[in-house]
Amino acid sequence: MAHRLLIATGNPGKIREFRALFDAHVESEWELVAPADVGLKDFTVVEDGDTYAENAGRKARSYANAAGLPALADDSGIEVDALDGAPGLYSARYAGEDSDDAANRAKMLRELADVPAERRAARFRCVIALAFPYTTNLRLGEGVVEGSIAMDERGDLGFGYDPLFALSDGRRMAELDVDEKNRISHRARALANAAWALDAMSKTLDKST
Repeated sequence: MAHRLLIATGNPGKIREFRALFDAHVESEWELVAPADVGLKDFTVVEDGDTYAENAGRKARSYANAAGLPALADDSGIEVDALDGAPGLYSARYAGEDSDDAANRAKMLRELADVPAERRAARFRCVIALAFPYTTNLRLGEGVVEGSIAMDERGDLGFGYDPLFALSDGRRMAELDVDEKNRISHRARALANAAWALDAMSKTLDKST
C-alpha cells in the first residue's frame, strides 16, 4: 500500500526531481504530493537556521504538522572554497532576497572573476529531513558532490547553479540527462542515505492502518 508523502517545497524543479529520484533510490512505495495538492500552495517557512539540517528539519516538521502527513524537506547549497564556503545556506538568495537563478549565477561569476581555475573548487551539499506530523523526531540524510565553478555557463538542463558547476570530467551538471544526474547529484546521494528511514516510516504506517 502506498502512503502519501508531502514534498515540502514550492519549487517545481525540486518536486520533479524528487519524483524521479524516488523511482531510482527508494524501494518502499510512496505517493508523492506537492503542497498545492493538499491546500498549502502559499504555505511558507522561515529558513533562518544555522545549518542545512536545521532548515530542512524546520520545513519538514512545519509542513507535516500543517498537512497532517509525513513530510520530506531538503536544504541544499553550493559551497565555494575561494568564497570561504559561500554562498552555502544563502545559495537561493545569493544575489538578494528576490533574486532568481540567473542573477545568482551572474553574481558568482563576478565574485570569482579574478580567481584562476585551479582555485575554484566547490561542492553541492544537501540534507534531507523526514518528519511525521505532531512529533519532534527527525530522520536525516546528507549528500555531497564535489566539483568546481567554471568560467562560464554551459548546458540547459537542471536548474540553479547547474550550468556553472563543473564535474571532474569537465561536464557541467546542466549537461547531464535526468538519469545520470539522478545517479550522482547531491540530492540523489542524500535521498539514498535516507532511504532506510523512508522504508522504516512506511513500515510504521503499515502497522497503523
